[in-house]
Amino acid sequence: MEGLAGKMAVVTGTSRGIGRAIACLFAKSGAAVAGCSRDGRDGSFLDDLGPEERRRCAHSVCDVRNESDVQRFRDEVQARLGTPDIVLNNAGIVARASVAELSLKTWNDVLAVNLTGTFLVTQAFLPAMKGKGGGRVINIASIAGRAGTAMLSAYCASKHGVVGLTRALAEELRGDGIAVNAICPGSVDTDMLQQGMPGGTPKMATGEVARVALFLAGLAPQALTGACIDVFG
Repeated sequence: MEGLAGKMAVVTGTSRGIGRAIACLFAKSGAAVAGCSRDGRDGSFLDDLGPEERRRCAHSVCDVRNESDVQRFRDEVQARLGTPDIVLNNAGIVARASVAELSLKTWNDVLAVNLTGTFLVTQAFLPAMKGKGGGRVINIASIAGRAGTAMLSAYCASKHGVVGLTRALAEELRGDGIAVNAICPGSVDTDMLQQGMPGGTPKMATGEVARVALFLAGLAPQALTGACIDVFG
């Protein structure tokens, strides 16, 4: 599979779940991939690649909530792999609690990772992407960015925010040749599903979401921007 041959992609949250599946598929499709996760305890997508694929990829520790961490990650990526053609924001967390019992700290943490992290990573790489003359930004939102779910108020608010950011940024960057789209998955077989919806039954595997990301990264027309692709299973 060589659909992204010669391209460079940044993918956040690549230690597990959807982000790991996307980073692996991008690498196996020919891209150089710079992945990151908050810590290295769960390993990374590099563990799932062959030697040749691994040589053109990299993994860093980065807390997307932290502006200085994101800027350091950007500098590392650009020094090693150059300017990305694709930035895919996937890093996310979930918290399950009623609004009456949800702490402000937890509320702030969920929005900081899911929404502010998407903003910070995109903002960090945008100047170089504009200088390169174009690219693709892909944000992983959620079915929770389309509808409300009881006990997931912070998560829903953050993912609605990602959808809004995607649409606004698409309009802002139309003249720069940068397409901005979001993917809104339903229940995917991940640890996060069990954290947010204990006992929930997944309707799809992480690889199915990764294939949608691959389409947006390499096959979708440049005119496709500001879209939120629903993958509800």
